[in-house]
Amino acid sequence: MNLQQICPDKLLTAEESIRKIRNGSRVFIGTGCGEPQHLIRTMVETQSLQDIVVYQMLSTTLAEYLNDDNFSSRFSIKLFFISVLMRKFAFEGKIDYIPAYLSQIPKVFRNNEIGLDVALVQVSPPDAHGYCSLGISVDITLSGMKNAKLTIAQVNPQMPRTWGDSLVHIDDIDYLVEYEEPLLESLPKTKNKRVVERIGHYVSQLVDDGATLQIGFGHLPHAIMPYLAGKKDLGIHTQVITDGLLPLFKNKVITNRKKNFLPERAVASLCMGSKELYDYISDNPMFYFRSSEFVNDPNVIARNDNLISISSALEVDLTGQICTDSKGYLFYSGIGDQVDFIRGSAMSKGGFSIVIIPSTAQNGQVSRIVTHLSEGAGVATTRGDIDLVVTEYGIAEIRRKSIFQRVMELAQIAHPKFRKELIEQAKQRHYIFSDQLPPTNQDLLFLNAYKYNMLLPSGKQLEVRPLQPSDEFESRNFYYSLQEDSIYFRFFNRRKVFSRRMLQQMWAQVDYSRNMSLVALMQQGKRKQIVAVASYAEVNDRSAEVAFLVQEELHGQGIATFMLSCLEKIARRNNYSCFSALVLAENQKMLNVFKNTYPHAEFVRGEGGEIEVTMPFEIIDGLEEQNAADDQPLT
Repeated sequence: MNLQQICPDKLLTAEESIRKIRNGSRVFIGTGCGEPQHLIRTMVETQSLQDIVVYQMLSTTLAEYLNDDNFSSRFSIKLFFISVLMRKFAFEGKIDYIPAYLSQIPKVFRNNEIGLDVALVQVSPPDAHGYCSLGISVDITLSGMKNAKLTIAQVNPQMPRTWGDSLVHIDDIDYLVEYEEPLLESLPKTKNKRVVERIGHYVSQLVDDGATLQIGFGHLPHAIMPYLAGKKDLGIHTQVITDGLLPLFKNKVITNRKKNFLPERAVASLCMGSKELYDYISDNPMFYFRSSEFVNDPNVIARNDNLISISSALEVDLTGQICTDSKGYLFYSGIGDQVDFIRGSAMSKGGFSIVIIPSTAQNGQVSRIVTHLSEGAGVATTRGDIDLVVTEYGIAEIRRKSIFQRVMELAQIAHPKFRKELIEQAKQRHYIFSDQLPPTNQDLLFLNAYKYNMLLPSGKQLEVRPLQPSDEFESRNFYYSLQEDSIYFRFFNRRKVFSRRMLQQMWAQVDYSRNMSLVALMQQGKRKQIVAVASYAEVNDRSAEVAFLVQEELHGQGIATFMLSCLEKIARRNNYSCFSALVLAENQKMLNVFKNTYPHAEFVRGEGGEIEVTMPFEIIDGLEEQNAADDQPLT
């Protein structure tokens, strides 16, 4: 469409259009990589403009001018999110930060809580019907444009045309400035590949095939995307699309086929990345761009079953409070989309949220898991909202857990050198008991090789993994759920009380080599419950004694046999070649498990009626080497 022929009165140069802005105006600028660079520079260089207030979500071009006193005397910058380039100026007090949920900003404009006189946006050239596209920046840009008294649009042929609510008719634009230039690109670098690899490894364990993902702002959530490459039929409902997702789209990992809400569509409101990414989304009907008011609405998010929100944080305290927008008193980023999606995922059928965070900052000198947030730090996500926290040291399950349980969960995924200190500080604040033992200071990544899954005849799935300090409370519930005979067969007495001290000693003795305990967990509603425990303890350098407990209603489903095989795999890796057990003669079920598993086992009756069982492992050529190859953990 030839704009000179269709609307010559609207077609101006950048200088002519900027002269339409009056002194004292409140000017909205389009977001991120979609911002109209040529219009921004022309506005700044128009020296006659005075006392201009600028509102923007993610700002880049203005960072070029904030060291200029002349600019600062004429422009006041108010941002809803502080980008990397703007942090220095936020620390220096040269910009003003507006904390707000992205889902609510369009309504703020519409209700005139923030009045807008002018909107500067960037659009694609119009089609044959006069419709331009906001392309990679729909988010709050659509609302900013609709609610401004005057709209000036830079028409850039390099702006992709995107599907969804991105279309704007030239009749709704007051002035058009034709100017072609490359779009801004955003290619964050991975800061610590080892941390990214390990966090990505843990997140991949939490994401099932067919899940719908939201990927939050920041380099870390997008840096872990390659670790989802083995998944199938993932869906996307997210605020921002970046290059981290591009290989997953191209390799058909993300298909959106399993989405129950807006299937076959990747829902987003913003795109920030490379020209390759912009070319991929251009006129691609897979992508469905909508306003942040829609995309970030928790009630809309919740319409996606199995919605998993993945976002990052600056600090997490031991009670589960999350700081995302400030380092102490210094504003660092913004609330952004985290709270909207965490709450939406909590309402999603099968959904949950993951907050990922490196365990340390400042080259390992400072723990990001802290007893209390830094002085001045803001609570972006409350302790009542949090589900899972992941560091390079593991996964902490927080949802609906007590402060005591949260302390233990978070301490065990802190950097090993800070764990004891965190426990001591928690004791001082009476979060935990004064005699609480700290988690081991081992790096337990190798335990991922000791995780197993079992499908029961009933169709239920069991997750078998090593016992952890944070299992103390669930272990208590497990032991008290057992019948008296089961307790007697396991402990050779009719124990009535399973004290906290006793349970602490159980996990404190586990070193994951000479002494090992596995727990089997079954999903019960929204939580996993321990339904079986299996352990071995070293007798000598070649032999270990084993013991089991399985909930009575699950007897006869092969759980003890399966867990025995898991223990044997672990024992072999730790150079044991034989199990032994002391079993009461009347415990026929356990004796049968040993007989069926170890045909060459020896059974010797003792004077007290108990039976001592010796179970040498079958010699299989190359088994140890094969297990080591199959189970080799990340380092």
